[in-house]
Amino acid sequence: MAVQEARHGSDTGVHGGGCTCGDCPHGAREGHRRAVAAFLLKRDEFAAGQGLPAAVAHSASASRQWVSEELTQSAELVAERGRAEGESWLARVWWRTACTVWAGVVVLLLVQALTAIGAGWTSARTAGLLAALLTASALTAASWFHRARGGALAPVIGEDNRLSTSRAVAVAWVLFVAYAVLVLVGRLAAASDHTERDTLIDGLELARGAGVVTVLAVVCGIAVLVRRVVGLRVLGQRLQKVRADRPRAADLLTDDAGRGTFADIQYVVISAVALLFAAVRLARRPDQLPDLPWGLAILVLISAATYVAGKYAEGGRPVILSVVRAREAGDLDGPIRTGDDIEIRGAGFVPPGAQSAERLSRMTVRVGTVHVHVPLVPVTGGFSNPTDAVLTVPVPADVEPGRVEVQVITAAGVETNRYAIDVTD
Repeated sequence: MAVQEARHGSDTGVHGGGCTCGDCPHGAREGHRRAVAAFLLKRDEFAAGQGLPAAVAHSASASRQWVSEELTQSAELVAERGRAEGESWLARVWWRTACTVWAGVVVLLLVQALTAIGAGWTSARTAGLLAALLTASALTAASWFHRARGGALAPVIGEDNRLSTSRAVAVAWVLFVAYAVLVLVGRLAAASDHTERDTLIDGLELARGAGVVTVLAVVCGIAVLVRRVVGLRVLGQRLQKVRADRPRAADLLTDDAGRGTFADIQYVVISAVALLFAAVRLARRPDQLPDLPWGLAILVLISAATYVAGKYAEGGRPVILSVVRAREAGDLDGPIRTGDDIEIRGAGFVPPGAQSAERLSRMTVRVGTVHVHVPLVPVTGGFSNPTDAVLTVPVPADVEPGRVEVQVITAAGVETNRYAIDVTD
């Protein structure tokens, strides 16, 4: 598929894959897809030893540098197309979120109509439908004003352009509590009997909804706390963050590398179960705030504490453990000299979410006072250099013989510890 897309890439018409209108077949998504296909084709060709010019084919170091530069330029084009697709997606998704919200209103109307068969239509059903209409109208208006930033998703998109789990959970509880209060307001406005009005007002007492109010306060506080914790850890170089091209629904359950995380999954699942229970309680008792049992509320609090602990535990600063002279088969053992390749062993060289070629090409090694860009070494399906635990770079000729320090700078801009090596003539 990648080979076919790359070979037919010249037939892109007047748009050339750069259009961001989103409706034509050669829009931002098509341009990104073609750029990815061309990059994959080029990477696999280089991995198979094809496409090398004769001027550099005789030298392993020269060919490696040439291949790395070619792949870096191609990866930059892929990244540019990816950013364009992300911006185009954010500009279009507001309409989808608005349609989803109104689809929820229609589903609520159908459920109320079906459950009213035999029991009859009540003022509580009318209040619930009106509350849903008000909530949907408010979300639609917010989506319009923030249509360039994802519409209704704008509040739950983090600074790294990913969906934030803590914000999503907090927003879900805020919307539910707001909806519950609107239901009571609608019933209170329609109540004509003095006793019924007193009952509805008593339904807003803290004793009735203490569990829901406690959970709401905790999840909102955690949303603020997690943002502060992540920001301080990034500034302190204890956590590596790279920006995503666009938000994805999987961000709620995975880390930046796309791997599922226990802390996020359990927080979302338990919060969703508690929200479902509270919604059923509201449907059964629409004359008061949902009385979330303390057992379920404490379960949500434990889940939230686990989530925060997971945020404190994730990440870590990259570290160099050792530096050795890289030796190929048949080479003699010896000290590190200028022009030799050195193998840097450690951990955390590739931040989560930075596995793309464009991110990998940003990695730099400081050898003494000289900055060396880490070369990309392609293999079928990926790269053998750099990796999260090992990377190989040449010692430049500008490095003076003697004792010099080696330091890795990752794609997230985080620096490792300094490791001293001896370079001889």
